[in-house]
Amino acid sequence: MLETTIAAIGPLDETAMAAARELHGRLTKPAGSLGALEDLSVRLAGLAGACPPPLPEPAAVAIFAGDHGVHAQGVSPWPQEVTAQMIGNFLAGGAVVNAFARQAGAAVTVVDVGVATPLPESGEPATAVLDQGVPRLVRATVRPGTRDLSVTAALTRDEARAALETGIRVAGELVDAGARILLTGDMGIGNTTPAAALVAAFTGADPADATGRGTGVDDPTYRRKVEVVRGALARHRPDPADPLGVLAAVGGLEHAALAGLVLGAAARRVPVLLDGVIACSAALAAAAFAPDAVGAMVAGHRSAEPGATLALRRLGLDPLVDLGLRLGEGTGALLALPVVTGAVRVLHEVATFDSAGVSEK
Repeated sequence: MLETTIAAIGPLDETAMAAARELHGRLTKPAGSLGALEDLSVRLAGLAGACPPPLPEPAAVAIFAGDHGVHAQGVSPWPQEVTAQMIGNFLAGGAVVNAFARQAGAAVTVVDVGVATPLPESGEPATAVLDQGVPRLVRATVRPGTRDLSVTAALTRDEARAALETGIRVAGELVDAGARILLTGDMGIGNTTPAAALVAAFTGADPADATGRGTGVDDPTYRRKVEVVRGALARHRPDPADPLGVLAAVGGLEHAALAGLVLGAAARRVPVLLDGVIACSAALAAAAFAPDAVGAMVAGHRSAEPGATLALRRLGLDPLVDLGLRLGEGTGALLALPVVTGAVRVLHEVATFDSAGVSEK
């Protein structure tokens, strides 16, 4: 599945992009007056191979959840059980991501790709459906949390591949159900540590520059976190030319699954709206597998985590909003969703100078 997905990812359609630029030049507004929104709409036309591109609706958030063996190194003040507890909150509709999803009219799918704490068996079995009112759970556990990346590889290559292919499969199911834009979400106590390691591995950044405070750790915990990342990179020496090996050595199950979601969306020519540092680190892996996958990526926001900015810079993506967010879950991507929709709606609905009878300069 991974290889066939990568093979299906191609470059943006230059003819559609040229048509979108030409259309923008005829709309009743000064040329370039919508700034980054014009560039975004042109890129989405290239992704779809059509001008105007399809409206990015309905939208679907996929929250991938996993736990991390590196939690044992004291990199987070939160107990690991919170991962499973928050999944219960997602499914009950009580988290911030649920509130924002209701506001945006987006469906929420939670994917257990590696939660260590057993989840309740109650509730109907979940499938990838676009039901805005009832968040669904997909059980796709590869293993109950990663190994401690500071001691050994977090995953085997086969486990990393299984998580990647879970993300690809979820992307396909959501698109088949009608989604026209996918949004990344994540949940996993301690997951900013492997995210920092991934960013450092793929960009060559110093671990101190790639590592942030996550949920707001104190100074001693932050210093320990940086050294854990530094030590893991020194131990494993991940090769950025081998993205599967990088994910196996220092990644998380949710990071690998999110990379798969990005690849799956790119293969289906559907945009994927990136959330924070977890998604951005996964996007680096996706781009290492298939550089053309960047064409499907839209940076939702600039996370307060420094690794996110490093990742977006490497990917050549500018975030749509900058609100100092560091929650994850998909919250920043959801807040950016109306911006993406607006960028496309302009090409669908704004009159041209000729049709409106407006004089040009």
